[in-house]
Amino acid sequence: MFIGVEHGTTAIRFATKYDYFELSREEAAALDCETLFAHIEEKLHVKRNGIKMLALTYSMGDGINSITPIEKTTNRALITGEGAGLHVGGGTRVFDLIRSSGLRAVVIPGVHRGSGCDTRLDFYSHGTSPEKIGIAYHIYKKGTNDFIVCDISSNTVTIAAVNGRIIGAIDACVFAPGIQHGPLDVEAIRKIDARECTANEAFTRGGVIKHTPYKNLDELTQAYNQRKADAILSFDRLSLLCAMEIAAMNVFMRDYDISPDNCQVYLSGSVSEIEFVKKQIEKYLHAQTISVGKRSAAAGLSEIAEDIYNGTTNITGIKVEI
Repeated sequence: MFIGVEHGTTAIRFATKYDYFELSREEAAALDCETLFAHIEEKLHVKRNGIKMLALTYSMGDGINSITPIEKTTNRALITGEGAGLHVGGGTRVFDLIRSSGLRAVVIPGVHRGSGCDTRLDFYSHGTSPEKIGIAYHIYKKGTNDFIVCDISSNTVTIAAVNGRIIGAIDACVFAPGIQHGPLDVEAIRKIDARECTANEAFTRGGVIKHTPYKNLDELTQAYNQRKADAILSFDRLSLLCAMEIAAMNVFMRDYDISPDNCQVYLSGSVSEIEFVKKQIEKYLHAQTISVGKRSAAAGLSEIAEDIYNGTTNITGIKVEI
């Protein structure tokens, strides 16, 4: 059996080709080895000795450029533990437990400067964290070679792929906001300069809910279902800005002779399952989209694990280190 493990913003997600479960990052932080594998055995219906390979992600994955055996990574495949995002400890705990388990596991890199994508986008130091590689591979395995996928959840990241190879990505701190996180505008920069918050705090508070009284996606969705104007506006803002980010990627794809008519747009992440957002994005783009939901990253990682086990040496343009 092959398992994908996604270090997401709000949860650690586990999947095989058939089953799926998730733990909050707080729950994961308190795990011991036996409890972790008891969860895996129960929820994924696989015995520990039946696990052939795991593929996992951790944070930004910017310390490696190739898919790397877990035992060959240092600093959990990061340049530094500091950076954009909240540190809870769940991803760290799961990574360390899997590393010490003795099971065969590979760590997926993110897309960043020097990853081998279009060098024009190396203007930005970072394109995407590694779980988005799982999403892209999941889509590729469905038979789509040329596509854009916009992952919308706590933050928003958009990836472009041509002939199954990732050519570039727009990271969460650059363009469209998500629910919780978003790029820094002039107001945020002024607050940072005034030492009212750190840059990381400004980023993690920069999502569309910052102009509402709601704390998370569940509260925002409940308010939307009650037809509250601020919730409707928040989802519409998110839809518009995500559509603009996708449209920017369409400009990029044209340079690879892929027109919008020949480029399938996918949506992933928890927000992609909200029909209003999907329909609004389609309205703004004048194009149909396909939602692959929030499970797609972990599912794609399990597919990566299986294919690497069976000898694949390249995943979406990323070299596999044996």
